[in-house]
Amino acid sequence: MPDVDRPRAWLLTIDGAPQSYVDLDEPTHLEFEYARRLAHVLDTAAGPELPLDVVHLGGGALTLPRYVAATRPGSRQDVVEADRGLLGLVAEQVPWPAGAGISVHGTDARHWLDAAPDDSADLLIADVFGGSRVPAHLTTVAYARTADRVLRPGGIYAANLADGAPFTFLRSQLATFAAVFGELALIAEPSVLRGRRFGNAVLVAAHEPLDIAALARRAASDAFPARVEHGDGLRRFTGGAAPVREEDAVPSPEPPDGAFGIG
Repeated sequence: MPDVDRPRAWLLTIDGAPQSYVDLDEPTHLEFEYARRLAHVLDTAAGPELPLDVVHLGGGALTLPRYVAATRPGSRQDVVEADRGLLGLVAEQVPWPAGAGISVHGTDARHWLDAAPDDSADLLIADVFGGSRVPAHLTTVAYARTADRVLRPGGIYAANLADGAPFTFLRSQLATFAAVFGELALIAEPSVLRGRRFGNAVLVAAHEPLDIAALARRAASDAFPARVEHGDGLRRFTGGAAPVREEDAVPSPEPPDGAFGIG
């Protein structure tokens, strides 16, 4: 008999900013735009329903791992979340399905990735925020090289980032991953890319050509349409930004008041 006291849908907020939304009855429902954009990367990474080995850095309420389990049965997923208290709360309130191939690790993302085996993941999804900022140690060339080592040939890295004009952080991340990966794309709303507001942008990196056309179609069909930048346009956006060295790393910028608040 179902637990009538357990919520069927759950919104996680941290410091007033929405972080995760889970619908236990419909795990393919993705409430937030950035989550849908990460899902577009997942959906176009391989043929429909083919199982994948996925690493999620940053767990939240395990929204994307639930999505992968529902859309690609048989996938093996590692979820790395440093906040063990949060993991305990999620396990109690909105537990992930048993037998879904999801392994949860309560530790620092960079520490776990440094110890991960070579060529062990098809996709690596980074959605790590300390409060509302991406930690500095997940922004460097050394980190990007570690991600590359863990990915299999043909693997894809995707990260949820946040920035606003003049895009000092976002451009530095593009330069950092361009120093390691041969193919890059950026998915974001046009208003964000034009510098009109602070917002999320999904960075995608790989060695083999990305399915830009499929990504662009999916991003354009969202309720809040996004654009996919790549090639010469993305290089122009990156400009003269330099890759981030360990000694120069800083967290992503603090969002302005109300940037991600709940209305």
